[in-house]
Amino acid sequence: MSQLKILVTGGRGFLGKSVCRQLESQDKYEVTALSGKSAWDLTKQKYVDYALHEFTPDIVIHLAATVGGIGANKENPGLFMYDNLAMGMNLIESCRKYGKLQKFVMVGTVCAYPKFTNVPFKEEDIWKGYPEETNAPYGIAKKALMELLIAYHKQYNFPAINLIPVNMYGPHDNFHPKISHVIPALILKIQKAIDEHRDTVVCWGTGDASREFLYVDDCAQAIALSIGQDNIGPEPINIGTGKEITIFDLVYMLKDLMGYEGDIEWDTSKPDGQPRRCLDTSRAEKAFSFTAQTDLKNGLQQTIDWFNNNKEQFVDYFDHIQ
Repeated sequence: MSQLKILVTGGRGFLGKSVCRQLESQDKYEVTALSGKSAWDLTKQKYVDYALHEFTPDIVIHLAATVGGIGANKENPGLFMYDNLAMGMNLIESCRKYGKLQKFVMVGTVCAYPKFTNVPFKEEDIWKGYPEETNAPYGIAKKALMELLIAYHKQYNFPAINLIPVNMYGPHDNFHPKISHVIPALILKIQKAIDEHRDTVVCWGTGDASREFLYVDDCAQAIALSIGQDNIGPEPINIGTGKEITIFDLVYMLKDLMGYEGDIEWDTSKPDGQPRRCLDTSRAEKAFSFTAQTDLKNGLQQTIDWFNNNKEQFVDYFDHIQ
């Protein structure tokens, strides 16, 4: 039996590394990681067409994205919306014209959900309101692409899968303070306080907002499981743990795991972002038997250990933290 060829956009990124590693461990797949805007600018159709011609994939997994935390989203709303729309539309249209694709997997974002959504978030609620303002352009771009997949499936029978993961974390995460998400940002901030013997760490917001966090290898497993099924359509499928934690409790969990003995202060002039995030994950369990395996505390410890083992990479990042 010949191997299925899989092309992974963003394949050398945070999630992409884990996805490629899991797929490469299975003999039935031949995996190509597509990464780097300088070499493969997916916002330009000709590069997408060339990549499909060059690598002749059976399956495309679209992970490439222009992303960041609250600060980066506020500073770059136009860039985030344009890049993500352009990459997604180009890939979907080129794959449709390509005509040989067995599956197209798009990984969306929990930011697509309305700011005020009943908890746990159900897939059918995704259009019942406007996203949280600080990351709305990114979330709306992904919502538009989700509808494009549904429309292409109806008109062209396009073989699409659309997965919506919650906030991810884990080894190889992006720790740069300008674009990092909450867990790597907090790890870096606490570590700087430890190294500089600071008595206080200042955190954004009130700490009251809640989030659900998914270990990156669990998300990669969900993607691998989804492409092994033949009866999944383009309607969105939540990927998460189904468990939430307040930012307050998260900060103190990290504080304890990292051995920081100082105090925590909250800068309430900074935004909390969306009030709550927690997904209903029953559709993923039913569709391809996915259940997240990594406990948050254990996942955080593995992330901290990886950070400590690679801390020399992040020395310059400490200068960006107040």
